[in-house]
Amino acid sequence: MESTDGAPGGPLGDERAALELQALAVQLRRMNGEVNRLVHAFAHAQGLHATDVQALAAILDADAPLTPGRLREHLGLTSGAVTACLDRLERAGHVRRARDSADRRVVHLHYEPAAKWVARSFFMPLAEAAATAQALSEPGEVAAALSLLTRMNGALARTESPRR
Repeated sequence: MESTDGAPGGPLGDERAALELQALAVQLRRMNGEVNRLVHAFAHAQGLHATDVQALAAILDADAPLTPGRLREHLGLTSGAVTACLDRLERAGHVRRARDSADRRVVHLHYEPAAKWVARSFFMPLAEAAATAQALSEPGEVAAALSLLTRMNGALARTESPRR
């Protein structure tokens, strides 16, 4: 049965869902822009490229130490570009490469603790904004937002980038 009172599945429910999706897209673009602004400022302050900061985030967020190959896959770069990125990050003191003790051919990437502190200090406004938003949220809102973002990131990770 079709509803006209705005319930899901009815004409107004579909319109409301489309408007919510559009508003979500706008807010995600705005947040992406603000985060990118901070990323570029951090990269500039550290003498790095924005891609280097993406690499640092990937190394920080990994469940286990990344290898250069896994980082290459994550960033979608060539092996030469990843090597150049890691060389810059190592020279700047952000990462170190360590050979695996069981298989010396394997290299693991580690985020240096002092560099983590530098990054955390620089990105403190982002953490403070998140804490403020969380404090102003109703019970369950943060969990719902986290669930939505987790599903979106999972879907995006499974999506191939269009080829040029």
